[in-house]
Amino acid sequence: MTNTVPTSLTSPSAWAVDVLVRNGVSVVGDPTRPPIIFGPGYGTSQDMWRLVAPQFAEGHRVVMFDHVGSGDSDVSAYDRRKYDSLRGYANDLLEIIRELDLHDVVFVGHSVSAMIGALAAIQEPRRFARLIMLGPSPRYLNDEGYLGGFERADIDALLDALEVNHASWATAMAPTLMQNADRPELAEELAESMARTDTMVAQHFARVTFLSDMRRYLKDISTPTLILQSSDDIIAPLEVGEYLHEHIADSELVVLSAAGHYAHLSDPAEIERQIRRCL
Repeated sequence: MTNTVPTSLTSPSAWAVDVLVRNGVSVVGDPTRPPIIFGPGYGTSQDMWRLVAPQFAEGHRVVMFDHVGSGDSDVSAYDRRKYDSLRGYANDLLEIIRELDLHDVVFVGHSVSAMIGALAAIQEPRRFARLIMLGPSPRYLNDEGYLGGFERADIDALLDALEVNHASWATAMAPTLMQNADRPELAEELAESMARTDTMVAQHFARVTFLSDMRRYLKDISTPTLILQSSDDIIAPLEVGEYLHEHIADSELVVLSAAGHYAHLSDPAEIERQIRRCL
């Protein structure tokens, strides 16, 4: 009997397809130019960066991706054990970078992706030139001497509501997360994006995200870091941005005039300006 080797295991190029398809990776711009990667926040897809990322295609190789279970990713690749911590997502990011053979990466991460990018940069610092964190938080729970923004009862109630009805939770939370009440279309888009995430993945990823504690890793970040902090963000209060700035050695904190947790949707021109200034 002849053993048949699956096609996906026969060549490096086959592995490349698996990695890039798994995370719905899209690449635009000149492949000879410096790479810039945009990472989406919890429950959203790379489409959230559509008003910012394409603006860099002329001078950079722009890479966008989705976390497994969101957007155009391959939800069948979701492994609950692998993604039981943020390190599983950081490993995905590193696989994408290795597969595309990227160096001197500027990684722009929104929300939890900021911490995912930090973990990746700690693991392989030579791959990264700069980290840009939009609305990051190393810990969402309040602790002794630390204000994360939420008590444990608040997080438990949030997670319970998500597990009861994912779509209703997204609809209810979106206006608070987005702010900008005079532009309700932004909250509607956010709710639709979160509701499209696989329900099982959304529930587990939320638990991993909101119960994570990344504070002990901040001292290990050697990549120059720009922290972009919204002026009024229920998810990441100003104190969180100040804490990150204090504990990441080579960092800069910029407080944006934009309100809400999704400034790349509500004020994309300002986010573009800050990224260009950083570059």
